[in-house]
Amino acid sequence: MARPTASGEAMVIRELAVERARRRRGFTLLEMMVVMALIVVIAGMAMASYRNAVTLAQEAVLREDLFRMRDAIDQYYADKNKYPSSLEALVSDGYLRALPEDPFTRSASTWQEIPAEPDANNPTAEPGVYNVKSGSDRIAMNGQPYNEW
Repeated sequence: MARPTASGEAMVIRELAVERARRRRGFTLLEMMVVMALIVVIAGMAMASYRNAVTLAQEAVLREDLFRMRDAIDQYYADKNKYPSSLEALVSDGYLRALPEDPFTRSASTWQEIPAEPDANNPTAEPGVYNVKSGSDRIAMNGQPYNEW
């Protein structure tokens, strides 16, 4: 049996190297699909987390705005022994710089003013604003409507 020549072996080795290089040139379609599916799953999780973070931030702003407006109503009552006729009276009398914007309705005019009970000692007095609530009809993360806070 004749032994192949060195140049013949070199050609076979070279062809094998070229074949390997051709196979390693890029990714297969299956590999690309797996990577794309992973990217979509991770992006979906990130979007859900982002939306929850935005909603939690808006809820924190709403809590703070309601606290500040209710505190201003209480201060107004303590100073004048009556409730303000409207939320705008808190601004005009200097208890608030401006009415805050409801973070869910994105408007300062959608606040729900809760009137006070009529004063039995002074039946002719105007009842005024006793409390304030959000004008949003959305449901909070805890399941309670924002307009019940």
